[in-house]
Amino acid sequence: MKKTNTQQTEVTRRNFLKGATVVAGAAAVGFPSILHAQANITLNAAIIGLGGRGSGAGNNFLNAAQAAGVQAKIVATADIFPGKARDLQDKWGVPENQRFSGFDSYVKAMSVPGVNYVILAEPPGFRPIHFKTAIEMGKHVFTEKPVATDAPGCRIMYAAYEMAKQKGLKVAAGTQRRHQAGYIETIKRLQDGAIGDIVTLRAYWVNGGPIWHRGVKAGVSPLEVQINNWYHYIWLSGDHICEQHVHNLDVCNWIMNSHPVRCWGMGARQQLGDKAGEIWDNFAVEYEYANGTRMYSYCGQIKRAWASVSEAVHGTLGTSNPSGSISTKDGQRWRSSLRLQSNDPYTQEHIDLINAIVKGTELNEAKNVTDSTLTAIMGREAAYSGGEVKWDDILNNEFKYGPDALYTDVSKMQWGEFRTLKPPMPSQHNILAKPAQVSVA
Repeated sequence: MKKTNTQQTEVTRRNFLKGATVVAGAAAVGFPSILHAQANITLNAAIIGLGGRGSGAGNNFLNAAQAAGVQAKIVATADIFPGKARDLQDKWGVPENQRFSGFDSYVKAMSVPGVNYVILAEPPGFRPIHFKTAIEMGKHVFTEKPVATDAPGCRIMYAAYEMAKQKGLKVAAGTQRRHQAGYIETIKRLQDGAIGDIVTLRAYWVNGGPIWHRGVKAGVSPLEVQINNWYHYIWLSGDHICEQHVHNLDVCNWIMNSHPVRCWGMGARQQLGDKAGEIWDNFAVEYEYANGTRMYSYCGQIKRAWASVSEAVHGTLGTSNPSGSISTKDGQRWRSSLRLQSNDPYTQEHIDLINAIVKGTELNEAKNVTDSTLTAIMGREAAYSGGEVKWDDILNNEFKYGPDALYTDVSKMQWGEFRTLKPPMPSQHNILAKPAQVSVA
């Protein structure tokens, strides 16, 4: 990605004005909607996971289809718990006999005749096997992020990505910044050398106070407690460095068109107190890419005076906020003016997926989001262990945070199979030392 000194050119006012002219044209013309002659397809969606993101993604999908001029329906839903989001399913018009619950509900929903669009919004620990199943069944997929919580899950994702390519299936991920106009245009300029060689990157998700917790109800099984509070368990969420900070890490990987090769980190469980769970609430990780560029990552769900959800890039010729602005050392300033079909990136990611399906254009973001998920996992394990973690070591690691069924056929899981599920606390293990696997007593 780096340019040599002989290839490198100064960013001048002429270059900026030339770029601005092109962008102005793009902004005026806009991105065309799907041609009506091509829009005779009906998209029938199955939503897997009916929590806040699944409910939101369902509405985003319907809004996107309307914007793109394509007929679309939500025809099936699945959630581990019965009765979830009933009012919303009524509004969507999902038939009662196509609302499924239980560990096998995802298979039943995907098997409904006519389903050709699957939205994955269940807790991340279930995502690899759900994604693999959707691809095996020949469905186009929108998957929320992150897409795994450990290396075995990531390897399932990488294999399913290759399968999707072979089948010509389209995949979009919930890393919505890749569908946001300012990021798209700015990162293209950065990759074209607008600020010279990239020297360092910074990534922040330092936001508000502790994350939600639904508490522990008397008489409820340990497994149900953990799934109800999925964010607080590593096997289900990957810890908040994966669940949320993956957005910022993905932007940095996108800019570098690569992933880090090693990292070091630290963190703590500082303000979660005695709430049931095992995750930490702050991480600080230093990553290194293959060309020596460093990325400094900070994330926390803790109360503090300073907060930021952002990224920053420093180059030999200037700096950038990759969401839409560039400043060069010679005093030039540039801001993105690009506009897409939707001002809402959560809707735009579905518009882009629908366009790819109907037009037959290329779109498969499974590898990108898996790379960024594994980047977060690598940083998490560096903080947990206190040691240096290398990409190849974590990629090939065999340690599973979840029960074995999570990586083979979760549809066969039953509530009665589990009396106690006790993942190891981060302070009690070093993943690279290959500790004993999670056991189900």
